[in-house]
Amino acid sequence: MKIFNYKRVPYAEMRAFSVHILTASGSFLAFLGVVAAAEHRFVDMFWWLGLALLVDGIDGPIARKVKVKEVLPNWSGDTLDNIIDYVTYVLLPAFALYQSGMIGEPWSFVAAGMIVVSSAIYYADMGMKTEEYFFSGFPVVWNMIVFTLFVTHASANVALAVVMVSVFLTFLPINFLHPVRVQRLRPLNLAVFLLWSVLGCAALLMHFDTPAWINIPFVLSGIYLYCVGAVMQFFPSLGRTE
Repeated sequence: MKIFNYKRVPYAEMRAFSVHILTASGSFLAFLGVVAAAEHRFVDMFWWLGLALLVDGIDGPIARKVKVKEVLPNWSGDTLDNIIDYVTYVLLPAFALYQSGMIGEPWSFVAAGMIVVSSAIYYADMGMKTEEYFFSGFPVVWNMIVFTLFVTHASANVALAVVMVSVFLTFLPINFLHPVRVQRLRPLNLAVFLLWSVLGCAALLMHFDTPAWINIPFVLSGIYLYCVGAVMQFFPSLGRTE
């Protein structure tokens, strides 16, 4: 019987593989979210999704820092990341939308189906990112979209319209922001994303019983994040320092 001897594993490989473990931990956070959503504990579910979003935000920079691709070339961090992203960004939010019955029957089921199918196709697109690290087409961040619908207590018609428009934009060559990797207007984009995140946490702490002074800047910052990529696409000099 072979016994694994960690002392024979170079430190660089152990360090690199630990980043993959960090990324994979998002799957467990997603599982906890599924349990919460199945029990209609949507506030708890979004807390788990928030933690998954935090992990997704830090694992990439760490991976590049420790040169995971060079140290472990046979392990695809991109594939692992896509798997976790599909579960946390797409499948779980779609399930929550369906479980909540927000859009009514049968449209909650139809909307969830549109989300998971269109997103699966999007993840197969090898050109989903531009040279500037914008996403080409709506980047299936359904965790943020569905969360916004919950925070604002969106009506059935509004929720269905938002889902249908976002599904449609998935297949159009319109840029959407990656707030961390896009260099143009990066300080402003990160500040707006931080504001959106802080207001979202406040909404969770209030169990979605949020006053207008939270809802209004939350929605406005969300609209900014949703639209600023297209604005920079149509005004290519915007935010350039060269």
